[in-house]
Amino acid sequence: MTRLYLDHNATSPLRPSAQFVLQQLHGKPLNASSVHAEGRFAMAQLEKARLDFAQYLSAPHQGVIFTGGGSEACNQAIKAWRAEVRPFQRILVSAIEHEAVLKSANDSGLDVGVLKTGTDGTIDLNDLAQQLDGPPALVCVMLANNETGVIQPITEVCRLTKENDGLVFCDATQAVGKMEVSFIGLGVDMLAVSAHKFGGPVGVGALIICPSLAIAPLIAGGGQELGRRSGTQNVAAIIAMVAALEEAITELPLFAQLSAVRDALEVGLKEHCRAIRIMGEGAPRLANTSCFAVPFSKAETLLMGLDLAGISISSGSACSSGKVARSHVLESMGVDASVSQAALRVSLGRENTVQDMNVFLNAWKKEMGRQIASAAE
Repeated sequence: MTRLYLDHNATSPLRPSAQFVLQQLHGKPLNASSVHAEGRFAMAQLEKARLDFAQYLSAPHQGVIFTGGGSEACNQAIKAWRAEVRPFQRILVSAIEHEAVLKSANDSGLDVGVLKTGTDGTIDLNDLAQQLDGPPALVCVMLANNETGVIQPITEVCRLTKENDGLVFCDATQAVGKMEVSFIGLGVDMLAVSAHKFGGPVGVGALIICPSLAIAPLIAGGGQELGRRSGTQNVAAIIAMVAALEEAITELPLFAQLSAVRDALEVGLKEHCRAIRIMGEGAPRLANTSCFAVPFSKAETLLMGLDLAGISISSGSACSSGKVARSHVLESMGVDASVSQAALRVSLGRENTVQDMNVFLNAWKKEMGRQIASAAE
């Protein structure tokens, strides 16, 4: 059976450029902390990757900290501050943030406020302005949501926050490689990136910070990454990540065309079921993401049936796989439990086509029919 993979927001398959790098460097002794020839080679390659990575995201290379992935980057941005130099006294997080951000904020020991979200999945800027009235805050708002694909007004978030002497941390793990992202252009103070979301290796990412920020290491040890993240860098994976990022940015015009494929899917869903709800439909969204639900259907049963039919999709965020529960993202949007518990997410990759959507729709209709028949028994 040829499987149909429609879960790119969870992990996108390794790009050819990244795979080539990993094959070329496999088995080489790449410890950038060593002073011998092999170590100097590793350090040179690492620093070239840092410069290239910064250039692709319009960021200062001195602010690039390579990490073990997006979750680590989010944890460091929120928790790795010495109290005497921390430039904020509290944290404001949007209700739609990834668990890595929400849990890090709650573990920080600081007061945490939750920012409201509109029914279309975008942050309530009026609520943000009201909650910023007080001591300086670290405001955490993602660039694009992993479940709905809704894109947030980050430049306006930054404007409001800076007017109140706060900092902005932006989780851009779902956005990088899928839309144009400029660290300087957005105006954020910190930004998280994860390689496997745009076709790089799993287990590598980055936190970009304004170089003037005195962020502390989350991991203690040998003082790598200019003392901001200890541990021997995975040089091969970092170089592969940068290669994948270059390829993804080059293909952004092609990625944007996936909106037509997504729209074809949503037209087919509506034609089959008038009761279907598409989350964030009226807001700006990533071109590849559709989150939808038929009220009172069962997402877990649909996922299993589609998997057996050779189709891979998700329900909610990939990090919650194995436990299909009500999505906190959809709950924050005011979606009723009868709908949110039925939500499915299709996230496309550059190779997906309208024909793939027809294949999916036929399989989905069959599974919906089975559920209706089962409920009638």
